Amino acid sequence: MKERFLTKSLFARALTCPRKLFYAGKSEYADNSLDDEFLASLAEGGIQVGALARCYFPGGILVEGLNKKLALSQTNELLQRDRVTLFEAAIQHGSCFFRADILIKNGACFDLIEVKAKSYDEATAESFFQKRGGGVDKGWQPYIYDVAFQKHVFQQAFPTAIVRAHLMLADTRAKASVEGLNQRFVLKEKNGRMSVAFQGDCTPAGLGDRILVQVPVDDVLRLVSEGNREELAGRTLADYVVWLAEHYHQDKKIDWPVGTQCQSCEFKPSLEQRQKGLKSGFCECWHEQWGLTEADLQQPNVFNIWNFKNKADFLTERRFFLRDVTADDILGGTKANKANGPGLSTAERQWLQVDKAKRCDRTLFFDRTGFAAEMATWRYPLHFIDFETSAVAIPFNRGHKPYEGIAFQFSHHIADQDGRIEHASQYLNAKPGVFPNFDFVRQLKKDLENDEGTIFRYATHENTYLNHILNQMQEEPPGAVPDRDELCAWIRTVTQSTKGAATPWEGARNMVDMCELVKRYYYDPFTKGSNSIKWVLPAVLNSSDYLQTKYSQPIYGAKGGIPSLNYRDWIWVKHDEHGAVMDPYHLLPSVTPGITPEQLEYTEENSERLANGGAAMMAYARLQFMHIPDAERRDLESALFRYCELDTMAMVLIWEHWMHLSKGETL
Repeated sequence: MKERFLTKSLFARALTCPRKLFYAGKSEYADNSLDDEFLASLAEGGIQVGALARCYFPGGILVEGLNKKLALSQTNELLQRDRVTLFEAAIQHGSCFFRADILIKNGACFDLIEVKAKSYDEATAESFFQKRGGGVDKGWQPYIYDVAFQKHVFQQAFPTAIVRAHLMLADTRAKASVEGLNQRFVLKEKNGRMSVAFQGDCTPAGLGDRILVQVPVDDVLRLVSEGNREELAGRTLADYVVWLAEHYHQDKKIDWPVGTQCQSCEFKPSLEQRQKGLKSGFCECWHEQWGLTEADLQQPNVFNIWNFKNKADFLTERRFFLRDVTADDILGGTKANKANGPGLSTAERQWLQVDKAKRCDRTLFFDRTGFAAEMATWRYPLHFIDFETSAVAIPFNRGHKPYEGIAFQFSHHIADQDGRIEHASQYLNAKPGVFPNFDFVRQLKKDLENDEGTIFRYATHENTYLNHILNQMQEEPPGAVPDRDELCAWIRTVTQSTKGAATPWEGARNMVDMCELVKRYYYDPFTKGSNSIKWVLPAVLNSSDYLQTKYSQPIYGAKGGIPSLNYRDWIWVKHDEHGAVMDPYHLLPSVTPGITPEQLEYTEENSERLANGGAAMMAYARLQFMHIPDAERRDLESALFRYCELDTMAMVLIWEHWMHLSKGETL
């Protein structure tokens, strides 16, 4: 049997659930997690941050090659020197192996530096720890335990060494002091692996003020290394590593109970993956421990309940299915926890979902009265907007900070009171090295300021980003943005202030959040409790005879039909072999080649940074940081235009559905 090593990426998986070690890397199991390096390089800037960190250590030697034995040999030979700095040093002890981002040897002393594409504010350094209990903050646990694993294995491999551990992180208070910093690290892809090509002056002096900070973590590592840790299955770090390594080396499943962690399991296949014969690690765990079959696990269960906080209690009581949930469980027995405003409260909506599942009621819910009251406040023409955004690790320009928000694309539909619909405008700026935000707002203002019509967004994203850009403008030096006052004033008319604003506001034309309208007035069992537009749109199309009749014809982008900037004679409603309406997003060319729909869905659902449009973020990163042929660039930009246009057309379709329901269309 091929020797199996517990690596730091496998160790990180085991922290979420130790049983994952058995399924990881086996081609017969569906695995919807993206390759860590690929994800980091395309969306989170991980490889570029790593390359920048190396530039801070001139003279460092890269241990090249993927062959484990050769890398170990090279590392051990280089460590014979009294002083040396290594990048990607290979370290092994027993069945544990890792590559160190940066390893500095000075005699018997070693500095082990793990580089992470994560923000850090030195002023709140105590955030490593929970405010209560003194343990490691959950948000920092993956990063702290990553470097803890490395230090432990290194210390076992070199018992006499004095080891100091560090995290190198993006300093949120630092500002780039040179122009075009991020374009000095261009990504190259070969055989599915990413590397960085350095451009321009990448010496420490040429890079200007440091935007990465090296943070000592030995104090917190002592905390996680001492005593039995709950997050380490009640073991010490040393015992936990041995426990994992032994099971992984022997390819044995770890006895670990199913629980709420299963909700985000990457080994849960889609229907298409099951039809291809891929196994389900998720189903195996539940079958072995609770005796549930794959068919059982397709039934509505507590994982599906929207915004429900008591899932762990239900599982403790072995109540997994919605048929086991009562009204008292949701509504509290005495009151329905009414919402602060019209429509359904959270508890009422949860019970609506559970009750319909228990009664096998697949009809949709629509509060005509509540919706009519909302509709009475709208002014025509209606505007539907959607933004595509990113957060770039290494700043574009002098004076900007790591992970400042970037708004690079929007789409804009208009609907008149007589029902006329038009894709009215759009914007995309993915030119390498160009900071688009202020021009983005100028164009958005130009497109929306011609009337006083109501503006719709879906969820809080657009409001958050306009607030963010407003703050960016205010931090610019005098004269840098000539029309700053005008743009800031306009932003305040169409937004509301976000939490923590010094002077709260709500604009006279504050955007209407369609996601909130869904939560308060609309529920379709087809969505399985999700309020994401990616679930609501297919539900709407499958529910509405009106939309099916209208959009099964090639009227979108057709002469005399609905004007579109990117589609011609397009049919939005197409049916699969079972008669169900196909998801319109599945009809479009991919903007993330090499990534399956299941991987994309899993990533967007389980990554805070990629939750708002992970596909577009990856495409933007490709356009920004990779040398790609002009034809490929044009195709990718065209795909982004079509993708974003569908986001606002989805809002229009939902609005049309509601309008017809409000007029009495059968529920």
